[in-house]
Amino acid sequence: MKTKVSGILLAVLLSVVMSSYAGVGSESLTDEAKAGLLQMREEEKLAHDLYTAFGDLYDLRIFENIPMAEANHMAAIATLLDAFGLDDPANPEAGVFQNEELQATYDQLLSDGKVSLVAALESGAYVEELDIQDLERLLDETTDESIKVVYSNLLRGSRNHLRAFTRVLANNGENYEPKLLPQDHFDEIVEGDMERGGQGQGNCRGRGCGKNN
Repeated sequence: MKTKVSGILLAVLLSVVMSSYAGVGSESLTDEAKAGLLQMREEEKLAHDLYTAFGDLYDLRIFENIPMAEANHMAAIATLLDAFGLDDPANPEAGVFQNEELQATYDQLLSDGKVSLVAALESGAYVEELDIQDLERLLDETTDESIKVVYSNLLRGSRNHLRAFTRVLANNGENYEPKLLPQDHFDEIVEGDMERGGQGQGNCRGRGCGKNN
C-alpha cells in the first residue's frame, strides 16, 4: 500500500513539473544544470541495476524493495529531461552506461558485491553516499525550482536508503564506515529517523529490511 501511495504522489509531482515546463526547452538551463540531470539519470540507473543484480544473488528484502524506489527516482529525472528537451542517456540494457566513470563504478561495485552478502550491502551503502554527495552539490548549484523539488525528493530517498543499508549491515554484525561523506555528516544521517516523501525506505527493523515507502 505504501508503494502505491508513493507512486501516486510521485505521479502528481511529475505531472506538475511537466505542465509547468512543457515546451520550455533546454536553452533555459545552464550547461552545468543539463550535465547534472544527465548524470543523475544514469546514477539512479546505476543504483537500480546494481540492486536488481544483487537481488538475483541474495534473498534479502532490501534488494527487492529499494530497486522499486530507484525506478521512481529514474522516472523523476526522465520527466525533467523530457520537460527540458534533453536526450535521455539511459541505456535500456541493465548495467550499461554512457558515462564511463559510472560504468567503471558499476562494474567494480558489482564485482565486489558478488563476493558476499556483506560486500553487496556495503556496495549499496557506497552508492547511496555517492547519490547524497552529488545531489547535495547539485542542489547548491541549481536555481531551477522544478529541479530543486525533484532533487530534494531524491535526496530524502537516498538518505533513507543509506539508513536502511547501514542498519541491515549492523543487524548482520557489520559496522559501515563512510567512504565519501564526512564522518559527522554521515553520522547525522544514519542516526536520524526515516523521512517521508523521498521514495525511500520505511522503518528498518528486520535483518533484511528495506520496505519501500
